[in-house]
Amino acid sequence: MDRKQHWEQVYASRPPERFGWYTRHLEISLAWIDELGLDPNAPVIDVGGGSSTLVDDLLDRSCEDVTVLDVSGAALEIARKRLGARASRVTWIEGDITSAALPAHKYALWHDRAVFHFLGDHADRELYCERLRASLRPDGHVILGVFAPEAPPTCSGLPVQRYDAEGLLAILGTGWLLQRDQRRLHVTPGGVEQMYQYCLLRRASDGPC
Repeated sequence: MDRKQHWEQVYASRPPERFGWYTRHLEISLAWIDELGLDPNAPVIDVGGGSSTLVDDLLDRSCEDVTVLDVSGAALEIARKRLGARASRVTWIEGDITSAALPAHKYALWHDRAVFHFLGDHADRELYCERLRASLRPDGHVILGVFAPEAPPTCSGLPVQRYDAEGLLAILGTGWLLQRDQRRLHVTPGGVEQMYQYCLLRRASDGPC
């Protein structure tokens, strides 16, 4: 089963609030976004946003240029239905981040909670990083949330890669400045404990484009 088939089946299997990664609000991400003080017109992309409520909270903060990308059309449809008329204010991309065509040097903020750690193949991680570097502005920021080393080795039936802040930076390569990092324990609706590693990165002015 390929990546898209897997996630389409997952999102068709149960309501969003029963997914292992579900949380009502992405508190760390939202706090860091607020601290960044982005212009309301600054383009933001939520990679693997799926049915996450981050898009709702960004719209509530008057963000005018929000893109949500996910490999699962079913996941995006959940978010669109929840937003109702506000969904027309969002750019929706159904696609795999390792192959999606994204505009060059557009995004002021790239957000990803729980996508990167599913990329087990080196080639897929390289493709992800290529799209990140190509579509982020020279002064852009990145928020990544991944499984920390003490988290379980699998999620949603798939193996995951686990990172601390230093390991994540090593994978991403040169040209990134770590602004802050934080561990946060997430407890799934089923009671499973998952430790997340969050990192806020800024593109270095002398980093590769």
